[in-house]
Amino acid sequence: MDRIREVIAYENHFEDFLKEQPSKVQDKIFKIIEIIETYERVPVQYLKAITDTNGLYEARIKLASNIWRVFCFFDKGKLVILLNGFQKKTQKTPKKEIDKALKLMNSYYEEKAKEDEH
Repeated sequence: MDRIREVIAYENHFEDFLKEQPSKVQDKIFKIIEIIETYERVPVQYLKAITDTNGLYEARIKLASNIWRVFCFFDKGKLVILLNGFQKKTQKTPKKEIDKALKLMNSYYEEKAKEDEH
């Protein structure tokens, strides 16, 4: 299957999160990433925009009754930048997790702007 999007991790937040997960969960996360890379239209059960965040998405991982979320966003429509992840224990995504992801997204764009200046 052809990749239509490139998925990269920004800094090491996603990796750190991934390392803490059992291998079954890691496998499931990689499966979701593969779907994001290869599907033209990613089903909302796997990738959902977060309201009022200016472009933040959550990749949604479910295994048995457990739920994980990994934040990400698109750059130029193609690149999906993976940010922090967490295991979801409540109905609503905790605001502090969203704030952390937004901070990371902002610093990504700031760094990019600096690189473009040079």
